[in-house]
Amino acid sequence: MITVEKNRKPKWLKVKLPTGEAYKTVKSITRSHKLHTICESGNCPNMGECWGAGTATFMILGNICTRSCGFCNVKTGRPLAVDTSEPLNVANSVKLMKVKHAVITSVDRDDLKDGGSTIWAETVNEIRRLNPETTLETLIPDFKGRKDDIQRIIDVAPEVVSHNMETVERLTKKVRIQAKYQRSLDTLRILNDAGLRTKSGIMLGLGEEDEEVIQTMKDLRSVGVSIMTIGQYLQPTTKHLPVIEYIPPYKFTKFKEIGLSLGFRVVESGPLVRSSYHAEKHLV
Repeated sequence: MITVEKNRKPKWLKVKLPTGEAYKTVKSITRSHKLHTICESGNCPNMGECWGAGTATFMILGNICTRSCGFCNVKTGRPLAVDTSEPLNVANSVKLMKVKHAVITSVDRDDLKDGGSTIWAETVNEIRRLNPETTLETLIPDFKGRKDDIQRIIDVAPEVVSHNMETVERLTKKVRIQAKYQRSLDTLRILNDAGLRTKSGIMLGLGEEDEEVIQTMKDLRSVGVSIMTIGQYLQPTTKHLPVIEYIPPYKFTKFKEIGLSLGFRVVESGPLVRSSYHAEKHLV
């Protein structure tokens, strides 16, 4: 185990602050269209790299989540009313940014009868209408396992559908307070059985054991998931779950090798990997 010192991170977790004209352009577009990105809300360490390349992961359905996961820096509370113009705004921004592969995610909207799935479907349709050459990855919530809501995602058939496990089964209740490990697996199974390309991700450093990580990989393969991301958990604020362990790079390499041996088509594994990292490469 790597000893955790207060306010100290290993050298392999150092990242450059976002700069450059491309980054400024993306920031300007998201501001002018009143869009939310998980890049900012989630304090993603790759924001400089991705925005510098002129790409971003859009977060729809507002920036206030109805769930209170212990790892996430997105605000928790009572969300604002749904913005019905959001699908078109996102589609216009994708066009302005000349995005070839767009990643869309959202907050959980357990306050809505459809979990926000209708806006999800409308967003995908609007992006395709204005950007017929753009491919899509949707990083969706579990919609509480409701098949009708999941079906709306299936009906619009994004090129990749992602739903993150986030952690191992033993830690799920602590890390994802309102989520359920099996429900997430069932959601991914439904998507895979419908013929969609599925993807999931977990974070390390929350106190999981190696055997539990491998078991999670096996569980994901058992429901047909073919793409997996593995990254280091970083504590957003002192109010969030602490980092129990900083996982050294060689372990991420080991998990990648194990994942590929289990049959995953793609495994992105590294300290700074996040669910949408190198997303455009997951279409191959």
